[in-house]
Amino acid sequence: MDVLKKVPISEQDAKIRATNFEEVCLGYTLEEAMMEAERCINCKNAPCRNGCPVSIDIPAFIQKVKAGEVEAAYHIINESSALPSVCGRVCPQETQCEERCIRGIKGEPVSIGKLERFVADWALEHGIKPEKAKNKIDKKVAVIGCGPAGITCAGDLAKLGYDVTIFEALHEPGGVLVYGIPEFRLPKEKVVRKEIDNVLSLGVKIETDVVIGKATTIDELLEEEGFDAVFIGSGAGLPKFMGIPGEQSNGVFSANEYLTRSNLMKAFKEDSTTPIMRGKKVAVVGGGNVAMDAARTALRLGAETHIVYRRSEEELPARVEEVHHAKEEGIIFDLLTNPIEIQADENGWVKGMKCIKMELGEPDASGRRKPVEIEGSEFVMDLDMVIMSLGTSPNPLISSTTKGLETNRYKCIVVEEETGKTTKDRVYAGGDAVTGAATVILAMGAGKTAAKAMHEYLSSLES
Repeated sequence: MDVLKKVPISEQDAKIRATNFEEVCLGYTLEEAMMEAERCINCKNAPCRNGCPVSIDIPAFIQKVKAGEVEAAYHIINESSALPSVCGRVCPQETQCEERCIRGIKGEPVSIGKLERFVADWALEHGIKPEKAKNKIDKKVAVIGCGPAGITCAGDLAKLGYDVTIFEALHEPGGVLVYGIPEFRLPKEKVVRKEIDNVLSLGVKIETDVVIGKATTIDELLEEEGFDAVFIGSGAGLPKFMGIPGEQSNGVFSANEYLTRSNLMKAFKEDSTTPIMRGKKVAVVGGGNVAMDAARTALRLGAETHIVYRRSEEELPARVEEVHHAKEEGIIFDLLTNPIEIQADENGWVKGMKCIKMELGEPDASGRRKPVEIEGSEFVMDLDMVIMSLGTSPNPLISSTTKGLETNRYKCIVVEEETGKTTKDRVYAGGDAVTGAATVILAMGAGKTAAKAMHEYLSSLES
């Protein structure tokens, strides 16, 4: 065994997986996980832990895996994470815990994410549940949104003994985990629903089809329905567009709508009653993880699929693993390319996209080199479908129906960074509703921060 190299992990063959929605990565066996765990040198200062937004005791759980004590490893992880099987699949470990791994200085870092996934999957398969609170606290907390931030906040408060109810606008719990991330990256029945069930086993209640701001308001939850505090984890589901000519043509979609139809409503299945357009030649505009998800979904639905991104590959914000998988599957990358017009036929349907080539200039405010148009480089891509994946912002419904809740110019809720406390008394917030579109694990970290602050506040009321 070469301790400088990660233990390889099995994956579906690229040509086969490009035709199905089964999970790409197949995970470690117990033997493989124990071998990978052997590579951990169990650092005393554990820089990997400092890179984890929810502060999992990474060396401790890996030592348990090394010894074959998988259940013990799970309980260590579960002290910090309500969704370990999810995080093992979708967290950007390469820029967080694994980036700080000491083993990575002279070789490849330990596969912390793959080990977390192995442990969490093993626990789900063996019916291992998180430990319930020993004592109940006579306080009611409402959580708005059943995505990563809301689930984490609810789980942490339930473990402390609070009476927690989650209000979810959609018909299924899970938020972005069910509507935004494709089955081939994050299985819904095998992973998401089981991890949500684990949170429910702590005593958390979930009410679906409840749109806060319409069915009821946060003010009513606090003043009329007896809740002592509220956490807002409603996400950022409002899609952004470029504002270019022709963007209203038939066959132009937001990645949000396209992925929701496929992921939550199973439109990719032949017997689904939810329609989804199956383009023959599709362009996905954007370079993040959502763009990769949309492109790989369109490919599986039979399209020749292009990623159109105005910067170079080096600036792609998507995870390296997702870009690698997309390339393996046959996604075509049109880099340093920017759309300037959507062209439609006489019936209003997309027939092409006029683009211009770009070059990179000086760095902009984000630190990335600013793309500059190359004069005279315009060309037209023949297409029948365009998916815009340019990010999302929070829906203003909650902020507009809640007295005293301050937002910034991006419609994001303003909070104290250390606590998640909003400008409204007894109301906390976190995740994409505060930051705009970000990662699952950062939303979970915000949920943990708010749960801790809410507990401190509610405990102070009794003293």
